[in-house]
Amino acid sequence: MSYIPRLKTQYQDEIAPALKEKFGYTSTMEVPKLTKICLNQGVGEAVSDKRLVESAVEEMTTISGQKANITYSKKDISNFKLRKGMPIGSRVTLRGEKMYDFLDRLVAVALPRTRDFKGIETKGFDGSGNYTLGIKEQIIFPEIDIDKIKKISGMDITIVTTANTNEEAMALLTEFGLPFKKK
Repeated sequence: MSYIPRLKTQYQDEIAPALKEKFGYTSTMEVPKLTKICLNQGVGEAVSDKRLVESAVEEMTTISGQKANITYSKKDISNFKLRKGMPIGSRVTLRGEKMYDFLDRLVAVALPRTRDFKGIETKGFDGSGNYTLGIKEQIIFPEIDIDKIKKISGMDITIVTTANTNEEAMALLTEFGLPFKKK
């Protein structure tokens, strides 16, 4: 017997049939689903201190449960003292079971730990069914030990879906339990 994430079974048993009925899909293949979750963390101070990128990669690996990659600058920007090819951040792309596990931890544990949390904004949709959420502090994740971090920094979380419209993506993510602000 292999491990199946809680949100994956919830999607198959509850969420997909509810969305199929709500939007009147004729086939279960039309129902939107999650494709991947991308985590991205830019480290602006990495220009002067290279160890900050290494600690960012280590933190992203701890948060996601998957090895993070270093991102490099694509061009020279003299105002920021940035040269092409310098390490400036870290990123991870989660798919499959790790994606569902991360989303479960994000919704159930991390977001409620955010200071003065009243819900997440609905402005993060891009028009084609994807949602981007910014987090100001990485310490909201319980995997991060506050005593060991060098610098508190934020990250972007992009949830990519197969939805065609923002309305479908909003319904899908609401069913998954993302706490959107009420209008």
